[in-house]
Amino acid sequence: MSQKTISIIGWILTTILGLVFFMSAFMKLTQNETALEQAASIGLDATTYLFIGIVEAISLVLFIIPRTGVVGALLLIAYMGGAIATHLQHQQPIAIAVSIQILLWITTFVRFPELKQRLFASAVKA
Repeated sequence: MSQKTISIIGWILTTILGLVFFMSAFMKLTQNETALEQAASIGLDATTYLFIGIVEAISLVLFIIPRTGVVGALLLIAYMGGAIATHLQHQQPIAIAVSIQILLWITTFVRFPELKQRLFASAVKA
């Protein structure tokens, strides 16, 4: 595959993830009634939920900007790890969160091949 094709695929995946995380952050930041009910069901108050939305929005912006994309990707990966752990703790389904996490890793490796090389170069040398 040409570098241009890989770049286009990376940006398409980034757009898909951007829309997903934007909707999630938007619901948290606007204090959507349904979102607040779901937060309350796992023991989160509105202020904590708002803070989580702010962190998610900042991470998303960092992910979209090419210069800060790696930092944003790592923050979103950590965020999704926390979401998966929270879902497991409260016996909720994790399929969607795991799917988003996998898509996030794939997108990160497509957009930032140097990160993939850094993560897996040490495993090959050992």
